[in-house]
Amino acid sequence: MPMYRYDAVDKTLVNERVAQFRDQTRRFLAGLLSEDEFRHLRLRNGLYVQRHAPMLRVAIPYGLLSSAQLRALGSIARRYDRGYGHFTTRQNIQFNWPKLEEVPDILAELAQVEMHAIQTSGNCIRNTTSDHLAGVTPEELEDPRPWCELIRQWSTFHPEFSYLPRKFKIAVTGAAQDRAASQVHDVGVHIVRGPAGDLGFEILAGGGLGRTPIIGQVVREFLPREHLLSYLEAVLRVYNLEGRRDNLTKARIKILVKSLGIQEFRRRVEAEWELIRDGGLWTEAQITRLRSFFDPPAYKSLANIEPAAGKSTAFRAWYRYNTVAHKVPGYRAVYVSLKKPDVAPGDITDTQMELLADLADRYSFGEVRVTHTQNLLLADVEQDKAFELWQALDAAGLATPNIGTLTDMICCPGLDFCSLANAGSIDVAKLINDRFDDYDYLYDLGELEIKMSGCMNACGHHHVGHIGILGVDKSGEEWYQITIGGAAGADASLGQVIGPSVAKFEVPETIARLLEVYVEQRRADERFIDTVRRLGVKPFKERVYAAPIAA
Repeated sequence: MPMYRYDAVDKTLVNERVAQFRDQTRRFLAGLLSEDEFRHLRLRNGLYVQRHAPMLRVAIPYGLLSSAQLRALGSIARRYDRGYGHFTTRQNIQFNWPKLEEVPDILAELAQVEMHAIQTSGNCIRNTTSDHLAGVTPEELEDPRPWCELIRQWSTFHPEFSYLPRKFKIAVTGAAQDRAASQVHDVGVHIVRGPAGDLGFEILAGGGLGRTPIIGQVVREFLPREHLLSYLEAVLRVYNLEGRRDNLTKARIKILVKSLGIQEFRRRVEAEWELIRDGGLWTEAQITRLRSFFDPPAYKSLANIEPAAGKSTAFRAWYRYNTVAHKVPGYRAVYVSLKKPDVAPGDITDTQMELLADLADRYSFGEVRVTHTQNLLLADVEQDKAFELWQALDAAGLATPNIGTLTDMICCPGLDFCSLANAGSIDVAKLINDRFDDYDYLYDLGELEIKMSGCMNACGHHHVGHIGILGVDKSGEEWYQITIGGAAGADASLGQVIGPSVAKFEVPETIARLLEVYVEQRRADERFIDTVRRLGVKPFKERVYAAPIAA
């Protein structure tokens, strides 16, 4: 299967880290390490303290999983958790109920399938994310995964960047349609074609959400490919030296870029880069080796067919919304929806993981991908096998035909789990699903992105939702601020607040009123966000607050 495999160095590093953390956990439980001493050690291994229990975040580099790895995650969920895991917007998986004393055992089992939780938390370079359609979409200039792997190897245990002012996130994409939300990352790396026709990179910096949402800005329009690591190193050095360390909320690179201005920030990065640009951080032989891990699988010579012809309405809807074009004739990329109406968005059970691993072996070269939108993907499915795959997914509750629709929501765990949350998210998602259960209506609305966060940290990316929902605390009660007009793709923008926050029970009807304006005012082939951008917030606000919403 096309994915990077650990070498002896990788295995040694990960196994040594497991042994170190096992001893650190033993000493903490024996009272030999204080809470403060243990805190930074556990965070360096992806272990948080949540509202009810520890939470372990496991890295899935650029969203790529083998069937063996997914099977192991299912087994861990069953034996160490409560029978499920939660996939995040950064292509990781989180376990919400592990016992602290058992976490070293979990890490040891992850190491056996070439996985770990290193650098999934803390003030370091986090898991590099990418386009979940990398290597299979017809529209990309080049597969970004070898470059993601290069960044992963360079950034893991990087001694200079282990204690940055704040966490640091990098996203890489090779297609114009940005499916990695790269413009709201600390650094976005875009594969582009230069003036002479050669491929290189556009580098953005200073994006991010949270309390101060900012769209990233271009630092360099075209970077020759041989300089990728040295340029990233220059960006990080400027940030490491100049970033705030006295104020947690102002410590991200976005604040530095904003305070300096993009021209001055660019000048400092370029000056630093001139000192190190020829330092030889990688060789062409290395990237050639990494490319070999992502060679295409053994595709068959097939003709394009239309498997939906003559099949049931349910299958046709699923095929239309949950599958997309593949660059190889006769194949489709198939989304596995984790947005069933009665399930928390992004959650998947142990048995579903194990079933999906089996289906990946049978239908998609043993590979599963995690998407930014908290779904999964089988990237290489033969078109004439789509129907039998759908039957298996449907029986397992993994074929909800809603990809790209209103109910394909991004949603953080919220108050149900997170100790930082002000309000619930999962229960609001259920209210929305209950209100919008007519698929004909959802399909008529077209592409619509709802994103929801339980606090200002914006783990649910609410700032860049076509409709964004933010949970706020009002004197101990859960209320929700609504924004419209946000987007995270190539046309990234920040949503605007429509007015005063609304009570929990009012959220679904508030969305319904927003959609009434859209349906009445939209032009042909106009998406919800296009109508918002054309009309502005005013008509939507007027409709929402025209009359009280009945309880």
